[in-house]
Amino acid sequence: MADIRSEPVVVIGLGRFGTALALELVKRGTEVLGIDHRPKIVQGLVGQIPHVITADSTDIEALRQLSVGDFHRAVVAIGTDIQASILTTSLLSELGIPDIWAKAISGQHRNILTRVGAHHVIAPEHDMGERTAHLLTGRILDYVEVDADFAVIKTTPPRDVVGMPLRDSRLRSRWGVTVVAVKPQAGIGGHTPGFTHATPDTTLSYGDLILVVGPVDNVERFAATE
Repeated sequence: MADIRSEPVVVIGLGRFGTALALELVKRGTEVLGIDHRPKIVQGLVGQIPHVITADSTDIEALRQLSVGDFHRAVVAIGTDIQASILTTSLLSELGIPDIWAKAISGQHRNILTRVGAHHVIAPEHDMGERTAHLLTGRILDYVEVDADFAVIKTTPPRDVVGMPLRDSRLRSRWGVTVVAVKPQAGIGGHTPGFTHATPDTTLSYGDLILVVGPVDNVERFAATE
């Protein structure tokens, strides 16, 4: 079976989000077909995206002529034109594409995209605003929400857990979180090791970076502890 990560992706809508996505996929070695209805936008991306075409994604015949239905993965990155976003998503579903991602700009937009066939709906502006709010809390250096109420954060250890093995820190009973990886502070000569798996014997030091998982409220409370 082919590795799904190596399969081509069609990105429809080459605004800031769609362009950034397409260019990053190309950088990672993924074959990309970029589609936008604006000739000037398409012309500006010639040479950056190997396959970029001007077409109306709300026209199913245009999509068929481009063999869009042969793609396993498609991203509808259309932003403010909600009607075009919804219609394009529904046409991709009609073409039988098994993995459709779509960008939403509101909760109602998200619900409609799901109903017309999107398998994954993302809201970049909302998600980034939410993530930034978490980064402004306590000692959180990075934040990824992996479910509605479960997150992974990068932070530094509070004073109460420094200098003792993790098995003695009572992280789960006190905060309801788990340390899963540690990146020690710079060692001799300024060399900084990478992240390694945490074990019950791992002892944390000031300046270490740690990855902590748990319910959102718990990891935030842990990161706010001095």
